[in-house]
Amino acid sequence: MIRRTVALALVALFIALPAAAQDRFDEATERTAILSVVTDMQAAWNRGDYRGYMQGFRNPDVVFVSGGRIKDGWQGALDDYIRNYGPTPDSRGTLTFYDMTIEFLAPDAAQLIGHYRLDRPDHPMEGINTRLFRKIDGHWVIALNHVSAHDVDP
Repeated sequence: MIRRTVALALVALFIALPAAAQDRFDEATERTAILSVVTDMQAAWNRGDYRGYMQGFRNPDVVFVSGGRIKDGWQGALDDYIRNYGPTPDSRGTLTFYDMTIEFLAPDAAQLIGHYRLDRPDHPMEGINTRLFRKIDGHWVIALNHVSAHDVDP
């Protein structure tokens, strides 16, 4: 009887652990953490720090989808940003993320859909980002980034 009681207690403990972990999930805190990642990325871009911008993405195996192509991971995206947006404030522009909505898929997974605008003298653009965030080692990072963009009048 004692063995059965101990066994039942252990089963109850293992069943309760996931529920206890769920109780510790604070959606407002996690939402703020995700938005902080995006805010930090925006600030890094606007000061010309492409590596700082890329800190928001899972390294090395983030998946980037843009222009109908899948880009070559973290380093490929960084190389594209440096090559395509250049070193000057005019070529890089000013990036603004806005109207972001976050849906939690699990305690360690969230989907963010938001708009962005890149203001610059030549080739300003705006569009939508769809991002899959994952919480890895206690930090939210973008594991999948899909961009849909269009040019706008300056």
